[in-house]
Amino acid sequence: MNTLILAFHPHPARSRVQQAWLRRLRDVPEFHVHQVDAAYPDWRIDVAREQALLERSRHVVFMHPLYWYSVTPMMKLWLDEVLKFGWAFGPGVDRLAGKTWRHVVSTGATQADYQAGGFNEYTISELFKPWQRSAAMVGMRYLPPFLLHDSHSQDDAALARSGEQLLDALREPLAS
Repeated sequence: MNTLILAFHPHPARSRVQQAWLRRLRDVPEFHVHQVDAAYPDWRIDVAREQALLERSRHVVFMHPLYWYSVTPMMKLWLDEVLKFGWAFGPGVDRLAGKTWRHVVSTGATQADYQAGGFNEYTISELFKPWQRSAAMVGMRYLPPFLLHDSHSQDDAALARSGEQLLDALREPLAS
C-alpha cells in the first residue's frame, strides 16, 4: 500500500460526492480506501490497527466534507486517539516523518464564499491552518487540499469529472 485514503463522513450513504469519489478510487491498486465511520460504528477505534495502516503508507489522505468549518466528529476522534504523543510525535518519535498529509474536501458553499469578504469570511487555507500545523507536528509534509465546492449542486457528470480530477491529484505525489 502506498496511499491510505481515510474516508470520513457522518452519513456516507447519503453523500453523492463521497460515493462518487470512492467508486473511482476503490479499485486503484496503489490506494487502500478505509471508510473509518463504517469500520467503527460504535466509535471504538482500534488504535493499533490505525497506526499500523499509517506506518505502511507513504501518503495519507483525509477525505471528508467541511463540517462546521472543520473536520467531522469521527475524524476529530480519530486524530485525538491515533496520533498520540509518544507514538506520532514527541522526543525521538519519527514514525510519520516524510509521509504526506492531504485533505480531500467537499463543501456546500461556493469557492467565492471562502474568500475575504465572502459569506464564510475566511479562505480554506486559513480554516485549515490547524491541520497544516498538525501535519508538521507529526513530521508529515502537508499538501494543498483537493476541493470540490458547491457540492450540492453538482450533477452526476460533474461528480464523475471530479473523481477523475481527484485521481490525477492523488497520483501526483506518487510520481515524486
